[in-house]
Order: sequence, then structure tokens, then C-alpha cells
Amino acid sequence: MGREASCVCEWNGTPARVKALLEPPELILRGSLRARIPFAEMKRVTAVGGRLQFSFGADKVCLVLDDAMAAKWAKALLTAPPTLAKKLGIAPGSAVRIIGTIDDDALQKALTDARQVADGSAALILARVNTPAELKASFRKASDLLANGVPIWIVYRKGPGHAINESDVRSAGLAAGIVDVKVASVSAQLTALKFVKRKSPSSR
Repeated sequence: MGREASCVCEWNGTPARVKALLEPPELILRGSLRARIPFAEMKRVTAVGGRLQFSFGADKVCLVLDDAMAAKWAKALLTAPPTLAKKLGIAPGSAVRIIGTIDDDALQKALTDARQVADGSAALILARVNTPAELKASFRKASDLLANGVPIWIVYRKGPGHAINESDVRSAGLAAGIVDVKVASVSAQLTALKFVKRKSPSSR
């Protein structure tokens, strides 16, 4: 979803200037007040007069937004988020080529109803990588499928301090002749970028 706003947060009536980010499944507050609030733990979510209000445990929280944004955020918070499988485009019976080791419970669950294939019948590629070498190898292993227009998700560790970051992944994809079109949060530890074959100038 990726919605964000610079606003005032009133936490039990005490105001603080924050940057609020709706990043399912959490609302993240950064600034003089810092918090990560799971959507599932928010109660009594309402939007009144540009104020997004909810309870979090014993605390009363209010984000001072405009009318339209408060209404949109309330709707987003009250709507069940899409499953990881849906975000990744994995439907029951989908033919998926796996590269690397699936070492994350959320990712494993998303693949439960998929068909894992090792040949050219794949409709989607999912590569789990940790290092620059694994990243380059995943594009090399998937080159034939990528050339035929099959999309690939590169799944890697989120946050600083790891061997590769978003810039590394995007640059490696561009070097392989593909372009990123979508990002998805996989779990608390992992994120993913989706790449597709770059369109040739004549096809535009």
C-alpha cells in the first residue's frame, strides 16, 4: 500500500510530530514518537473530522490528517489485507519455479497451493537470495524464462546490515535486461521486488 503522511499523533492526549506509514500488516510511526502497531491489534478504528482514532491496548491514539486521508486510512485498516500469495500473484495450482531455499514460514505458506516446477512451464519465478553471487546466479538460472516474459520475484532480507539491499537488487535486474515493477513485504525479515522483461522500443 505504501501510504505515508507527516502529521501530529496524539498518544493518550499528548501530541507529537511523526511520519506515519501504512505498511501492512503494521502502522509505523517515526519521529519524536516511535511505534509499530499491528493492524490486528487496533480496536475501535474511526475517522471523524480528519482525525483517525483507534485504541491500541490501553492507549488512545489519534492521527491528525485531512478528511479524505483519514477516511481512506480507516477503510484500509478495517479491510482485511490481501494474503501474501495474492500479493505475489500465486493462485492455487500456479506453476512456480523456485530458486534458492525457502527459509521463511510466511513464504512457505504462500506457496502451499502452488505447483513447484523445474522446467519451462513456470508462469512465475521466485528466487530467495542472500548474497550478490546468489542474486546474479538467480537471474542466470532464470534467463530462458525471463526472455519469454515470465516475471520473477527476488526475495531478500529487509533493512540495513545485509549483503544486498534494494539498490543492489534493482541494479542487478537492470543489468539482466529486466525492470522492477512492484515491491511486496513478505514477512518481518524479508521483502521482495518483482521484475519483468523490459519492453523493446518497437513494442511501445
